Amino acid sequence: MNEQILVIEDESDLQHLIQYNLSRKGYEVTLASSAEQALPLLRSRSFHLIILDVMLPGMDGFQFCRLLKADQSLRHVPVLMVTALAEDADVVSGLELGAEDYVTKPFSPSVMVARVRALLRRHRDLQVHDLTPLKMDCLEILPGPHTVLVGGKEVELSLTEFRILHALAKSPGWVFTRYQILDEVRGEGYIATDRVVDVHITSLRRKLGAAGECIETVRGVGYRFRRCDAENGQPAAGNGVQN
Repeated sequence: MNEQILVIEDESDLQHLIQYNLSRKGYEVTLASSAEQALPLLRSRSFHLIILDVMLPGMDGFQFCRLLKADQSLRHVPVLMVTALAEDADVVSGLELGAEDYVTKPFSPSVMVARVRALLRRHRDLQVHDLTPLKMDCLEILPGPHTVLVGGKEVELSLTEFRILHALAKSPGWVFTRYQILDEVRGEGYIATDRVVDVHITSLRRKLGAAGECIETVRGVGYRFRRCDAENGQPAAGNGVQN
């Protein structure tokens, strides 16, 4: 069965441009013109990816992304946001809400297809590879069900946040540059600013609470993961954190 993509876009010409180019690559594309129209489709069918415009009538893309990521049955579906709002603050808002990637208007069809292909590949890889659970004093990462537990309680992460945490935690003490992190979670050669990584790290730390302190900033280099103390979820003593 071909991979199913839901396109939520209110501009008819752009809808059909996206549909035409994705269909040519073998994807099954379903169209919706609003978040309100899309929600029943998501409740009744399974999709591998959602392409979500920000400027929608009624509920906008930011609101809808927040709703998706709060829903246990839908939050694991990757979201590619499409926005004419190219300001950093707007892109950051989408990523912080849990969107896995974004493209800004105007875009070429080949760029859209490449982003879709890369995002679906990452999602497949996550489901197939690196399924060994990582268990630490304060944190448990279960790649199979895409679950993170802090103190035994599940923490909701986006696909990209999960992959960053997993990549860092697999190599505790190893320092990753921002671009190494992008290569690890989004594929070698992915073009983005290092600001994207900082946004995801900030969101990760917030969601993980005290355990988020285990993700350390190494000034001028990047980030690393340190094992947590069993008592309070803080990094083990003597870790030399540089914030």
